[in-house]
Amino acid sequence: MDISCFVSSMPTNCPCGKIHSAPIDKIIAEAGALSRLPDVIKDYGAKKAFVFADKNTYEAAGKRVLELLAENDIAYSSFVFESDDIKPDEHSVGSAVMHYDRSCDIVVAVGSGVINDIGKILAYTAGVKYIIVATAPSMDGYASGSSSMEMDGLKVSLNSKCADVIIGDIDIMKNCPQRMLISGLGDMIAKYISICEWRISHIITGEYYCENVAELMRSALRKCVSNADGLLQRDADAVLAVFEGLVIGGVAMKFAGLSRPASGVEHYFSHIWDIRGLEFNTPVDLHGIQCALGTLIAARIYEQIKNITPNREKALAFNAAFDYESWKKELCSYLGAGAKAMIKLEEKERKYDVEAHKARLDVIISHWDEIISVINEEIPSSEEIEKLLKKIGAPLTVEEIGLDQKDLGITFKATKDIRDKYVLSRLCQDIGVIDEIVF
Repeated sequence: MDISCFVSSMPTNCPCGKIHSAPIDKIIAEAGALSRLPDVIKDYGAKKAFVFADKNTYEAAGKRVLELLAENDIAYSSFVFESDDIKPDEHSVGSAVMHYDRSCDIVVAVGSGVINDIGKILAYTAGVKYIIVATAPSMDGYASGSSSMEMDGLKVSLNSKCADVIIGDIDIMKNCPQRMLISGLGDMIAKYISICEWRISHIITGEYYCENVAELMRSALRKCVSNADGLLQRDADAVLAVFEGLVIGGVAMKFAGLSRPASGVEHYFSHIWDIRGLEFNTPVDLHGIQCALGTLIAARIYEQIKNITPNREKALAFNAAFDYESWKKELCSYLGAGAKAMIKLEEKERKYDVEAHKARLDVIISHWDEIISVINEEIPSSEEIEKLLKKIGAPLTVEEIGLDQKDLGITFKATKDIRDKYVLSRLCQDIGVIDEIVF
């Protein structure tokens, strides 16, 4: 797997108008990939590596990393988090920074989601090269330049550093906990919704869209789904397909310059559940598992949308009567402090403005057949998605991850406020049917 093949797959003069690039030097994804780490470090001319992991990832690969460095006469300092449950927060980042050896000139993180997010911040702060040794194909953040963190009790995305080198040793990753394998494919299944909504937003709002980037993501998704049967058997090809797909997701976001190729309303379900977890200590599952559930829920809603013909008078009346002040109170009651950022965003975005809504509604009604065609082209039936999730042992209901079915209505409504991105819940609001969705 070579980053150059992805860059070269993009046209020099892409019709979208962007020059597609990603600030990653190498992606090494193969059986035995870890053995190439010493050469990668030497190629950078680094003198001393700072290696960090948690207790589990140290056993999975960290110990071998230190052995390889010693065998190849590469100096290092190391740090292993003592906690069994590392949070992506100020405490964990501060701990990593305080243990960082300033004589080191390269950071090597060994782990997946939280470890990678911390590693990107640490390397960015230290101003050094960053290598991530992946221990699980569990999420699509390996190739992203941001870190999903908890700051001041809120879930935020911080600009950090994209990995310079991503090492995914299939021999290591295929032995990760089964739930992490499920999470990885779940995060990939989410791309059905994200690509669909990117296209719909392009139609309705004129948002930038690149078909070449979208097809790169679709191709990776198809490969993951076609190999899904072997995932729980820890088949090397299936594990590699998921890992490559997740890395491609990060690369696609870099190519596009935004998160659209890899996340949509299905991710926002997960974000809302995370915010609730922070505020009220409600259950939170792995990101990809929550995104998979969000994908199934979204697919069912899109099927309801396909049976609707927008009514202009109804939509105008619904949005004219919408009481944003009451909604703010409801949002704050449901999300607590997490609602503050959403309310602040609306002060700038003004998506509920009556005139702005009228303009969007005109576009929606005049392009409704095209919107329905996009939904049909991009999203499999909810039955197909449910069958796929069942095949890999993923939860099919929110109750299975400890949440309450009755909260899905307000959760869905809250997704329209979480980012300045046009998603399914905004479409339902615009055509005046958001209160009619059945869960």
